[in-house]
Amino acid sequence: MGTLRNVAIVVLVISFFTFVAFFGRLPALRNTPIGTLHRVIWLHIPGSLRALDQRLTHGRLSAWFLRLAHTLWNDRHPTVMIFFMLLLSVSEILFLPPAWSMLTTTRKVNASIILALPYVFLYAAAASDPGYITPEKHSHQMTLYPYDFTVFHPGQTCHTCHLLKPARSKHCSICKHCVAKMDHHCIFINNCVGYGNHHYFLLLLLTTAVLTTYATFVGFSILSDQIRVEIPSWKVWGPGFTWSQYANIWAWALQEHTRIGAVTLLCFLTSPLIWGLFGYHMYLIWAGTTTNESMKWSDWQTEMREGYAFKRGLSTDRQKDEAIEPAWTRWPVESEQIIVRTEDGLPPRGPRAIGVGEWQRVWKLADVENLYDLGFWDNLSDAFWPRYGFHRRSPSGNQDARSYPASPADAGSGTRQ
Repeated sequence: MGTLRNVAIVVLVISFFTFVAFFGRLPALRNTPIGTLHRVIWLHIPGSLRALDQRLTHGRLSAWFLRLAHTLWNDRHPTVMIFFMLLLSVSEILFLPPAWSMLTTTRKVNASIILALPYVFLYAAAASDPGYITPEKHSHQMTLYPYDFTVFHPGQTCHTCHLLKPARSKHCSICKHCVAKMDHHCIFINNCVGYGNHHYFLLLLLTTAVLTTYATFVGFSILSDQIRVEIPSWKVWGPGFTWSQYANIWAWALQEHTRIGAVTLLCFLTSPLIWGLFGYHMYLIWAGTTTNESMKWSDWQTEMREGYAFKRGLSTDRQKDEAIEPAWTRWPVESEQIIVRTEDGLPPRGPRAIGVGEWQRVWKLADVENLYDLGFWDNLSDAFWPRYGFHRRSPSGNQDARSYPASPADAGSGTRQ
């Protein structure tokens, strides 16, 4: 029991700190204990250690650690991906041999399929082009999404790639490329998650969560069957037993079948974390945003609360500067607003400010339109079938029968705005 308890404690601690590392920077958790702990781990503790090292070794040890950390965090390497694959494969090697003879034919078939899928989507997500923006593909990628004049404005050039940045793109310092519809760089797939592989990443999360959940169910079912051999009246939920008896019975089963019990316990404790990560990314799809964009929206929220954000409309017959902004796009709706920030908290002044009408101060995100939110199903369709066009939608929200063209050569009448 002591060994299993220690394993459970270690897994819980690792899972908790993994959760803090992944979610501690999220805007929703920024002012919570999770956000505070994230700052303590990544800011305050390293700062204190650097100060101590400065006194002891004049910063030599800190410099070595910083070089190592820079290599690990800012260069592409498959260390974490290899660890992830080893964790999956070693767990399966520990679990399957003693459990295989106890599985029904249906469970063997299900297990074979469920075990294979995470590897398939891990390979697909890692090997796919996430949407690297190159000179050859730049003109096409510029037309994937229109600028919303809120989070993404035309005319911005990447200082590293020396290319105009398409809407929804971001430069990845690890991959050394700008990525179309950049979500984040994922160390588990050693690749960015973007326009070209977002769907594979979602399927990887889903199939991994299904795998750990199914392994938990099968593991507890096998252990329960073994307990029932010794205690015929035994049921999974333990009616007729005290809490102490119930815990002791499970402890005996876990010790008698250590390999099955250890993997089952590991899957039981990590499943909520994986489902939580999958749920978060499904929430982003529901909201019509990405991880990168959610951070930008959080910055805007701060500006709005402090009274530095203003909005007004864009002219419906606005002529685009085709040198920095494509005249056409496949996206079903174009921006009707511009949001700007001022340094002095006063409305923008001067002839250079684009837009029409009076400037209105914006106090909350609810007063701002998210151009990229088309509704959950269309957002999901954009993640899984991004190269297919949408039906054009009028400013009133109604759709008409025309679609945006698939290439500039098809951009005839009725597409320019």
